[in-house]
Amino acid sequence: MNDNNKNAVTTDIEVTRSDESKADYQETGDLVVGLDIGTTKICCVVGEVFEDRIEIIGVGTVPSLGLKKGVVVNIESTVNSIRQAVKLAEESAGCDLRSVYVYVGIAGNHIKGFNSPGIVAVNNREIKQADIDEVVAAAKTVKISENQRIIHVMPQEYMVDDHTGIQNPVGMTGVRLVTNVHIVTADIAAVHNLVTCCNKAGLQVAELVLESIASANSVLSKDEMELGVALIDIGGGTTDLAIFCDGTIRHTCEIGLGGHNLTNDLSVGLRTPLQDAERLKEDYGGAIASFIKPNLVVDVPTVGDREPRKVTQKVLVDILEARIIEILEMMNSELIASGKKNKINGGVVLTGGTALLSNIVELAEQIFDLPVRIGYPTGITGRVEELHSPRCTTAVGLVLFGRNARNEMARQEPTVLSRVKDWFKKIM
Repeated sequence: MNDNNKNAVTTDIEVTRSDESKADYQETGDLVVGLDIGTTKICCVVGEVFEDRIEIIGVGTVPSLGLKKGVVVNIESTVNSIRQAVKLAEESAGCDLRSVYVYVGIAGNHIKGFNSPGIVAVNNREIKQADIDEVVAAAKTVKISENQRIIHVMPQEYMVDDHTGIQNPVGMTGVRLVTNVHIVTADIAAVHNLVTCCNKAGLQVAELVLESIASANSVLSKDEMELGVALIDIGGGTTDLAIFCDGTIRHTCEIGLGGHNLTNDLSVGLRTPLQDAERLKEDYGGAIASFIKPNLVVDVPTVGDREPRKVTQKVLVDILEARIIEILEMMNSELIASGKKNKINGGVVLTGGTALLSNIVELAEQIFDLPVRIGYPTGITGRVEELHSPRCTTAVGLVLFGRNARNEMARQEPTVLSRVKDWFKKIM
């Protein structure tokens, strides 16, 4: 998937480490940083890239202040939260990240995804890389809203004359080269504000990456992508869907509902502060109320000097179940509308913090009528124990995405770097 993405930035970076000399560092790996700027948390992960592995050497996670439904609504608060997360990651990794390019996740219901075809004539000669670039450029020539900018162009497959399902047509001979690409766009203002926050926090943005695409890197196997799989990332402010078939992306979608909505429902329904509602959700929450014994009682804090109230756990889970059913049913409707549900032979993978809700797998299997599993980050070594949670799949996925993007950039012309810099200048 990422081998076809050409928007990544790479550079020769000299990183200062507090416990190593420059010569020592050159004998180790390059650094790749993933920054998940979510509605409820900001997670910064530092990975060291070796030829055969990625070792996680630094992690920093702090509560997120300044975002709503994945979009920046307060730049100063967001900048402060980013700085705190980066500082923790720097301290644990022993690195200064100010000169390192960072891969940043982006989400929100302003994100749009659609498929677009492209075609060029090759006049019965051998197809070259320049022809692939030309046909992808042709597929990008579509009318989009004036307030949107393209952030991803991902070729799904190529066709040479009547031969379909080709992944790399270089060296083949034909008269006509055709491609289908999946294009993802984002609101210009949202992109500008996100990049501005990172810059004000002292970071250099290599690329903005759709969070569901990043998460796919860390939780989906190649077999699942080939067989057909739907990844549903239920974050704090948004829920993201990405469908893969035949080894490539086929459909993406974002809705403005997430784990924060469940917390807010508890806060309103139980008349308890948000922070207490979040704790109750984590400690006693579930997705299916009928699985809860009716005589189990929990203490619910109230406001002011009032004593905590006694509420059955079943009442609490009833509130959560209604909202999680709404989110999953919206995802199921999107699966059907995409026309790809009958191709999802590998089932559904749930990730994000809300995927930790008890019995959510059983509920999802009822709604989707497909096998469901919880996605945990894979493909890394090092400080794995700090990241072994569905909450961390996006941050880990951003590091893996960055590794793949840098490898791809190493095989491309240096002019790609200047093109990406020009892109960021336009949005700033």
